[in-house]
Amino acid sequence: MYRFLHVRIILALLIIIVDTYLYFVLRFITQNYGPKTRLTIFSVHWGISVISIISLFFLGMVQEDIRRYLITLLVGILVAKLLTLIVLLIDETRRGLFWTVKRLAPAKSEAAKQLQEKIPRSTFLVWLGMIIGGGFLSVFMYGMTNKYNYRIRRVKLKFNNFPNSFKGLKIVQLSDIHSGSFSNKAAVTRGVEMVLKERPDMILFTGDLVNDRATEMDHYKDLFSRLKAPMGVYSTLGNHDYGDYAHWDSDAEKAANLEALKQVHADMGWDLMMNTHKIFEKNGEQFALLGIENWGAKGNFPKYGRLDLAYKGTEDIPFKLLMSHDPSHWDAEIRPKYGLIDLTLAGHTHGMQFGVELPHFKWSPIQYMYKQWAGLYKEGRQYLYVNRGYGFLGYPGRVGILPEITVLEFV
Repeated sequence: MYRFLHVRIILALLIIIVDTYLYFVLRFITQNYGPKTRLTIFSVHWGISVISIISLFFLGMVQEDIRRYLITLLVGILVAKLLTLIVLLIDETRRGLFWTVKRLAPAKSEAAKQLQEKIPRSTFLVWLGMIIGGGFLSVFMYGMTNKYNYRIRRVKLKFNNFPNSFKGLKIVQLSDIHSGSFSNKAAVTRGVEMVLKERPDMILFTGDLVNDRATEMDHYKDLFSRLKAPMGVYSTLGNHDYGDYAHWDSDAEKAANLEALKQVHADMGWDLMMNTHKIFEKNGEQFALLGIENWGAKGNFPKYGRLDLAYKGTEDIPFKLLMSHDPSHWDAEIRPKYGLIDLTLAGHTHGMQFGVELPHFKWSPIQYMYKQWAGLYKEGRQYLYVNRGYGFLGYPGRVGILPEITVLEFV
């Protein structure tokens, strides 16, 4: 309860300051409302404020799933209020400048003197601020209903060097399951059943099975073990799978967690590829599947992957498909050094779980960090596909960027 107490106190003071200011704004915009209506509005306003402050200090005492949603709700409310405040501060700046000019200018009449005493608020800016803040909170809350709204994205791929014997190959790619964030097994099951209905020849998972700990899969291992395909299910590790973001009592405990997670892959019948490759052959024709550990070029993401090890032995294979969790790997190492890798499959970005996707336009804040963040990309003869993620992390929702099941068909 007392962990980060100083941070909670600062946040509580921020809430009090912001809500006190917003109270006076509410008084202004409700001045023509009836007494009962105003009392109801003020009661709701201060009620939310009090509940938010109390929640700050007692979050550690509630169940983890409930705590996650409470934190999300608190963040959403606070951000909505801050957005409102930004617009209102524009009005305050306007009033301040107007007041200063009036004070400096000589008052030649009684009317001018009265103007100097009272500079009215802008009704337009006040309502604009309330609409922006309320709109954000509405969208934020709506996004929480989309976290299990799985979408199948079909991608047809044609390569001149893809072996004819494998033409028609159907691969399902999944990525970023983040099982520790799930709270509705029935909803997750619907996604698994959507994969099975596709009857893929092969299933590829490109990392981040858990948030931190292997035990997060205890309740979901039986479900994901249902994923089967004639040519197998293959997987790699993502940055979260190593437990780098969790607190461990010792290095040995952290190492044991990773070994336990590897065993989870094995128990589900998934072939975990850690800097290795597998060659598929039919009618004397071949293609290679490579899988490496996480390798990220952005921020402080780890570079555990060894593409040199996975690539060795595939030099003469005409078509190469690589699983690498972080799409920043493509520009940083794959394209400059491994020009014969035809297709790379990645995930990691989640499309930031927030953005806009229209037929000829897509945008997300994540694009300012990742050049390739969702969908299919091509440079020269090489392709990269970035899956938008099956699960979610942090914010338990998705706005505009829905959870994805990718169906790749080689024609």
